[in-house]
Amino acid sequence: MENKSTERVHCLIIGSGPAGYSAAIYTARANLKPLLYQGIQPGGQLTITTEVENYPGYPNGVQGPEMMVDFEKQAARMGAEIRYGIATKVDFSKRPFKVWIDDEKLIEADSVIIATGATAKWLGLPSEEKLNGYGVSACAVCDGFFFRGKEVAIVGAGDTAAEEALYLSKLCMNVHMLIRRDQMRASQIMQQRIREASNIKIYWNTEVEEIIGDNKVHGVRIKNTKDGKTETIPISGFFVAIGHEPNSGIFKEWLTMDETGYIKTVPGTSKTNIEGVFAAGDVQDKIYRQAVTAAGSGCMAALDAERWLSLQEKVPASAEQQIDLAVIK
Repeated sequence: MENKSTERVHCLIIGSGPAGYSAAIYTARANLKPLLYQGIQPGGQLTITTEVENYPGYPNGVQGPEMMVDFEKQAARMGAEIRYGIATKVDFSKRPFKVWIDDEKLIEADSVIIATGATAKWLGLPSEEKLNGYGVSACAVCDGFFFRGKEVAIVGAGDTAAEEALYLSKLCMNVHMLIRRDQMRASQIMQQRIREASNIKIYWNTEVEEIIGDNKVHGVRIKNTKDGKTETIPISGFFVAIGHEPNSGIFKEWLTMDETGYIKTVPGTSKTNIEGVFAAGDVQDKIYRQAVTAAGSGCMAALDAERWLSLQEKVPASAEQQIDLAVIK
């Protein structure tokens, strides 16, 4: 039976990775009484990683899921209300903003912070899923350190793949770059840098058939699509760099986005084209995509929301008032 209940909140946070939890901590401390819905993957992408060594404050490293539990506990201790649920529909046409949870419960919010993150694109191999976090990664900057001096492979042909291959080349013995076609999509300058790197070997017209390993990666079996020949490359790490997809679909009718779906924000802020709606973390950041930068942008969103709400209490504003779109184009 459909739940028709409606609830009014001062600040609604959608998403529960470093950005969402950081926003919850700051808004709770500001007495905004935030309500946070965790989404389809509570804790975000860090819950599918293993050890995190590059987040400040953990001198001995920390398991990704454990760190997100710490974030959640801190947000709850500050007074944030945290619930499991998925935002399935929004209406940002006027204030209070409307957000439906699980197609049933309606939340009316004076302000909204979107921290729904992005999802890495994968090849879809069973072995890729099985070994994710055990030698398979979608973030060279996050996990490359663990493969210092070892052989690794990376699949992808765009600028991101080129950047990550170059990053890995400074840490690893050799980088085997697997490209499906006979050319790269990366910019010419990035292609030149790849060619100049002595320890990056490019495999053209190559498909990944299987990642080999039980509890950790031992190799990758590849197939040349021109002649059908297969070979196995001994490696310790396998990196997927075929792109990310921002989790922004339900906001497309309302918010300005780039061509790939990342929410645009006013430079130097978390403000979207709709006043009172803010975006933080990987849903609006396609460049850095790190836990620490996501947490920082969650803090920004909280401060932006606090200041904006304070202004509304002093100066009444039209519900339809919007930031000039030209600012964020």
